[in-house]
Amino acid sequence: MSVLTRDEAQTRAQILDVERYTIALDLTTGEETFDSATAIRFTARTAGDTFVEVQPATLRSISLDGQPLDPALLDGNRYLLPGLTAGPHELRVDAAMHYSRTGEGMHRFTDPTDGETYLYTQLFMDDIQRVFAAFDQPDLKSVFAIDVTAPEGWTVLGNGVAEHTGQGRWTIAPTPLISTYLVAIAAGPWHSITTEHAGLPFGIHCRRSLAPYLDADADEILDITRACYDRYHEKFDEPYPFDSYDQAFVPEFNAGAMENPGLVTFRDEFVYRSAVTDTERQTRAMVIAHEMAHMWFGDLVTLAWWDDIWLNESFAEYMGYQTLTEATRFTDTWVDFGVARKGWGYDADQRPSTHPVAPDPDAVPDTASALLNFDGISYAKGASALRQLVAWLGEKDFLAGINAHFARHKFANATLADFIDNLASATDRDVHAWAGQWLRTTGIDTLTAETGTPAPTEPSGPPANGNGQSWALTVTRDGSRPHRITVGAYDHALGTQARPGRLALRDRFEIDVPGDGTPTIRPGRRPALVVLNDGDLTYAKIRLDTASWDTVLTSLSGIPDALTRAVLWNTARDMVRDGDLAPATYLATARTHLPYETDLALVQGVLSFAAGQVVDRCTIPEDLPAARATLTDLCRDLIRRTEDGSQPGLRLIAVRHFIDAATQPDTLRSWLDEGTVHGGPELDPELRWRILTRLAVLGATDEAAIATELAADPSATGREGAARCRAALPTPEAKAAAWDALFTDDTLSNYLFTATAQGFWQPGQEDVTGDYVSRFYPDAIALAARRGPAIAEAAGRYAFPAYAVDPESLGTGLRALEDPDLTPALRRKLVDQLDDLRRALAVRTSATG
Repeated sequence: MSVLTRDEAQTRAQILDVERYTIALDLTTGEETFDSATAIRFTARTAGDTFVEVQPATLRSISLDGQPLDPALLDGNRYLLPGLTAGPHELRVDAAMHYSRTGEGMHRFTDPTDGETYLYTQLFMDDIQRVFAAFDQPDLKSVFAIDVTAPEGWTVLGNGVAEHTGQGRWTIAPTPLISTYLVAIAAGPWHSITTEHAGLPFGIHCRRSLAPYLDADADEILDITRACYDRYHEKFDEPYPFDSYDQAFVPEFNAGAMENPGLVTFRDEFVYRSAVTDTERQTRAMVIAHEMAHMWFGDLVTLAWWDDIWLNESFAEYMGYQTLTEATRFTDTWVDFGVARKGWGYDADQRPSTHPVAPDPDAVPDTASALLNFDGISYAKGASALRQLVAWLGEKDFLAGINAHFARHKFANATLADFIDNLASATDRDVHAWAGQWLRTTGIDTLTAETGTPAPTEPSGPPANGNGQSWALTVTRDGSRPHRITVGAYDHALGTQARPGRLALRDRFEIDVPGDGTPTIRPGRRPALVVLNDGDLTYAKIRLDTASWDTVLTSLSGIPDALTRAVLWNTARDMVRDGDLAPATYLATARTHLPYETDLALVQGVLSFAAGQVVDRCTIPEDLPAARATLTDLCRDLIRRTEDGSQPGLRLIAVRHFIDAATQPDTLRSWLDEGTVHGGPELDPELRWRILTRLAVLGATDEAAIATELAADPSATGREGAARCRAALPTPEAKAAAWDALFTDDTLSNYLFTATAQGFWQPGQEDVTGDYVSRFYPDAIALAARRGPAIAEAAGRYAFPAYAVDPESLGTGLRALEDPDLTPALRRKLVDQLDDLRRALAVRTSATG
């Protein structure tokens, strides 16, 4: 398959205007293929050569202006159209197209619970050609009119209102001008809940087998949707630009969601069939808010080329969190962003694959390279930069700039330059310089605090206190960006009501970094704790002065504000990754302070990092027993502290992590046999499969028990749980079967592939997985070439030998990067994984002196 280059896209955009696609899809022709007939009306501004993309199973016919063309001339995924004359044309393409099992193109899924089949499209980047012929690039916007023939009893959803005209035929209202990658279809016997808001039809949809769970959460989902819709209309001058708003929760979806105009698709794990925490509900709400923001950022105004993907994702990320905070009951969303998303950005920005938020167009020469930039930089770093921008400009000027942007480019395309010009029109500040410093550069700044007593020659700041005391703060920057930050000064709390370790905020003040080199002088004695970036409004690594860090180690849980605690936990996380904080110290800090933590996002984030990175990757083998004991003791303590039932979310997090960290099977067997954790919760399917997976890792279960559990839960999630358990069994036979399923069989769907890969590599199973470390690279390279970027990404993320932390494994991986057959998607994942492996190895090395 040929990937589209930026130069090719620019040339084609100079030649063509595309007015309308008329598409007929027949979904009744069998389980392997569907029929696709497309008529494209377009105008050639000048005479010239161009091409159309299509990836058919069979190309039956193609004609231009009524003249048949030879289907045999299809070259891969391109059909050349040489010698076009200037003026209007109509291209007709009739083909049979393959269904997908990888979440790309037209994905087909049969629900094992009831045998019902569901179809949906995911046409992002360049996958529309898997469904119908198209001039597939974002700046050739067009109207799309689609008719669908589906089995009787199915419902068809699309970008516009869908009308059932009888005998399985559906007509979807033509779209306004949208980009090709935003076209969407979802078809199947959906369970649907419909309503109306602000004069528009709203709907939420899921598989029938999930109906009871969607019904239970329908009010919450629709309330969040309505609240975000109303808040965006308070912020944006342009009204919602489409004729309806459907949200479909679809199976085996690769991303979190996709912003198709009028038909947002979500992974159906967001329809919760087991107990979840309020933080998980907040995550679902944030994704709803994020995708709705895309209706303006990305759909109404769309990037011209993929170098500006941040214009879609950074804005939706920022707006999603901010709008959720303003319009819903989830008022602490920036804590979750700080602990869950920002670390993602920090990690990505320190790898060899880092790139600017807004890369130079020449750095994104084709769609294959563009796909690699959907990462923590385009999402989390970009959103952090925008948060800093709003703090600098003020929200009023920021909104004035983006509303000017919408007005000037609605139903069209725009670039970074367009956006910055529109912002600049609303403010006197130098937004162009800000963009150069924040959007065009790579890496992460480090801000370091030094505190002390002012020198007699230093100019005075605010007056000293009544005792004549004052203290000085100097902030140094390792980096290149300007920062406007808040500094928090904290003292040990006094009084009989304060428990040991409690801190009280003395003062917050703002400073610019870099400053003029003069220390900031503040009244009073030196605080017990000085926190840079208190409030988390900038994007930088933070290093505290020695006395402040000592206070953090003893009093972190006593800091009153959760966002401040998130900044400091992120600092500890960075220090572990940089080799500046011993893994054992991080675990001891978690053991001391998490029992007093009240924010669930922080508990979840700290435990996840402690288990997945600190214990499993960064701890040397001889320290592992003590590290695992610290983790399990912490989880037991959290479980004990929540026995009164007053904190079900915290208890659920503790139970999950205890299961994952357990080194002995007895307690887990007892829970599984009794169907409940002592004191609750009762075991739902998620917890039962979690326990069985851990028992499999420990060699304390077998195939018969897995088969019995699958018979009790034959759902799609059950199938994934069984695949994960079977791959986790510590026997040569189980590992060989799992490896064959992953790298030889090629029949696993994207979700079953992921589940199998998640089960395969387990800490402590090196005796049965060691020989597979070197096999991974050639097998993954061949797999990626056969099965495409979605499976390549899954292989690089989940099938990578992450727990083989040794120089030999790192060397094997680095040599594999020299393989000329590496696909871009797999290469990027391997570069990132190997850098994380290098870091973990460096942390282990520093621990041994």
